[in-house]
Amino acid sequence: MEFNKIIAVSGKPGLFKVISQSKSAIIVAGLRDDKRAAISATQNVSLLENIAIYTYEEDVPLLKVLKAMYQKTEGKEAISHKESGKKLEVFFADVLPDYDAERVYTSNIKKVIQWFNLLVNSGMDFSKIEATKEETEKE
Repeated sequence: MEFNKIIAVSGKPGLFKVISQSKSAIIVAGLRDDKRAAISATQNVSLLENIAIYTYEEDVPLLKVLKAMYQKTEGKEAISHKESGKKLEVFFADVLPDYDAERVYTSNIKKVIQWFNLLVNSGMDFSKIEATKEETEKE
């Protein structure tokens, strides 16, 4: 499974991997159930590799945050996204100490942890994923 082909679709729970594309739709398969679906061009779609988390210095790519979570949990699931907001914030602060608490809401943290757990359960090995050329140029 390639990280650069994983998307989130607004209004739909979970994450999806891109199977193919046409003019009017993207064919995806759900990570949780592997059901295929067509996502129309009118729906908001976000590639996970294009998402970043606000910090006090610069925006940190989501992949970097997920890799840090992977190291902290030693490749296992993180805490449940249904934990209290305080527990989620403490866990996230351990992973990304300088995240901007004013711009990164608890709901964002909850979603990142939920995505991480879903990716780990789907067999994603973050230790083997390389950053894209753009991300390595920024560093």
